[in-house]
Amino acid sequence: MIIDDQQYDVIIVGTGAGGGTLACKLAPTGKKILILERGDFMPLEEQNRSDVDVFKRERYHAPEQWYDTAGEPFSPQMNYAVGGNTKIYGAALLRMRERDFERVEHQTGVSLEWCLKYADFEPYYTEAERLYKVHGTLGGDPTEPGHSREYPYEAINQEQEIEEIMVAIATQNLHPACLPLGLTRQDDDPTNDSEVSGIAPALTHSNVTLKTEARVVALHTDPSGQMVKAVETQIGNQTYLFFAYIVVLSCGAVNSAALLLQSANEQHPCGLANSSDLVGRNLMKSLLTAVVQLTNKTNSGDFPKTVYINDFYWGDTDFPYPMGHIYNTGGLLSDIIFAEAPPLLSILAKYMPDFGLKQLATRSIGWWIQTEDLPDLNNRVRIDHNKLYIDYTPNNLEAHDRLVYRWIEVLKTLEKDLGGFQRGTHLRGEVPIQVMANQCGTCRFGNDRTTSVLNPNCRTHDVDNLYVVDSSFFPSNASVSPALTVIANALRVGDHLIERLM
Repeated sequence: MIIDDQQYDVIIVGTGAGGGTLACKLAPTGKKILILERGDFMPLEEQNRSDVDVFKRERYHAPEQWYDTAGEPFSPQMNYAVGGNTKIYGAALLRMRERDFERVEHQTGVSLEWCLKYADFEPYYTEAERLYKVHGTLGGDPTEPGHSREYPYEAINQEQEIEEIMVAIATQNLHPACLPLGLTRQDDDPTNDSEVSGIAPALTHSNVTLKTEARVVALHTDPSGQMVKAVETQIGNQTYLFFAYIVVLSCGAVNSAALLLQSANEQHPCGLANSSDLVGRNLMKSLLTAVVQLTNKTNSGDFPKTVYINDFYWGDTDFPYPMGHIYNTGGLLSDIIFAEAPPLLSILAKYMPDFGLKQLATRSIGWWIQTEDLPDLNNRVRIDHNKLYIDYTPNNLEAHDRLVYRWIEVLKTLEKDLGGFQRGTHLRGEVPIQVMANQCGTCRFGNDRTTSVLNPNCRTHDVDNLYVVDSSFFPSNASVSPALTVIANALRVGDHLIERLM
């Protein structure tokens, strides 16, 4: 084992939406920062690409096995690279709604109240939208929360086919809105991510060091158990110990929890920072269904996702409980990402097995239907004999099914109004457990150490210099994707850490 002789002010583990953003926030302080990333830099040609060969080779499966509740192994669709899963996400950056931060009754359970409210996050949402160059337009969505500023960039132009659909949706007393997207405005790499907006700017500062292909395997505390003393890391065939005043985990909700559990010691026998027995519990991942309409006339197959509908976010006339969020998939030739590929391509290939990707893409319009799942102690990450288990049973299913069927009814009306569609043909596919998109909740934050893992600043209640800054902190899920909230929270925690370090 190699003992690194450097003493860092901050070690950040992970470079995704949380870690990359936090690194950017802290870099100008001049404090000595070490960033540890399990993967390496991704070649540009592998980022956010839609070539069907990518999916056939399953390029974005992590090089490891996890196990489901039944003990069956699977390869998670995760990305270990500089930028984390933001290298392969869809860049839809929406704010959570104001009511998402409150206690909300669902048909089969409750979304928990957050210890902070929308007003606490609003300035950081605004900062996050500037940092990630979000393109959007306010107005149109009845659930849109208050913004202190307009989006920093105008929404991108709609393709003609999508514009026609938006107009038709609006005639049904619905409110289609422009999907806010994080873009770089660069033709060669249009999608913004935490490498572009976080790590790259951070590395312009001489006080910041990035080590890639560096897998953190354990955190070691001092004898009191109240401070992390060393970060044990494997780089190649060598094991290193790195030391810092503050340690921040940003490995994703599954891997941050797993690392805490794997770091159990005499002072923390159930896992580091786990006196509440909540580390790894309450794992949430949005309920996602793809619905594809087949068309008689061809489209370009090459257009981004740009439209969302939230009219059913808080329910419908005959269902007074939250239902969720709907948005278009974008063209299969340009805008589909790894998490979206399996259900979309599988249902299309099943229906038209002799068609190639281009034929499928140019004869279909896809929609994503997304509903929040609810916190459940039994949905969890656990370690058993050095194996990582994902115990997960979906819940809130009726709300999601109602939203799917409600949207299909809308599509049937669209088909009558617009023409060009194969009437009544709506192919449906659910996202499997292997897709860990929108994972959150495994180290929830709160004021009470018996019911939460982290305090409101995302510091662990049990260990004074240990923070978790990724989607682990969510007490509840939301029907919009968590990425922008993770980014905003990293900026918020960054302000706290700057104050602590100075």
